[in-house]
Parts: sequence; structure tokens; C-alpha cells
Amino acid sequence: MTWIIAIIMGGIIGWLASIVMRTDAQQGIFLNIVVGCLGSILGRFLFGRFLGGGHLRGDAFDPMTLLTAFIGAVILLAIVNLVRRGRVR
Repeated sequence: MTWIIAIIMGGIIGWLASIVMRTDAQQGIFLNIVVGCLGSILGRFLFGRFLGGGHLRGDAFDPMTLLTAFIGAVILLAIVNLVRRGRVR
């Protein structure tokens, strides 16, 4: 059950990050899930010590976990935009 919650929360976080970075029209639901889950890992790696938070799989409804996952997803989309287009939107 925790995997299903992590996938759903990853999809929501990826969707919100794609709206912020204006890449929502280019991504489907599968890419939103991937961006949300990878962004969660990246955010936990970069900001986990400062902001706290845990894994999407275990602490999916913790506000700090959601914040670090969202920040990580935005950073991940910024890196992808930089590589693909040569600029960050």
C-alpha cells in the first residue's frame, strides 16, 4: 500500500512542479510520476538534512517530505530544461 501512495504523491508533486516550470503541456501522467519520485530522491539528498522530511514511501503526508520532494522536482525539471533547451524557464 505504501508504494501506491508514493506513486500517487509522486504524480501530484511532479504535476505541480511541471506547472511551476511551465512544462505541463509536454508531460503526461507517467512523466509526472517519474519527475515527482526522482525529485523526491533529489530533494531528500540535497535538502534532507536542512529541512527534514523522509521518504515518499514512508512519510508521504509529512509537510517537510512534500516540500523537499517538490523542491527536488523543480530542480530536476530546471536541469532537464537547461540540458534540452540551453536555458532555465
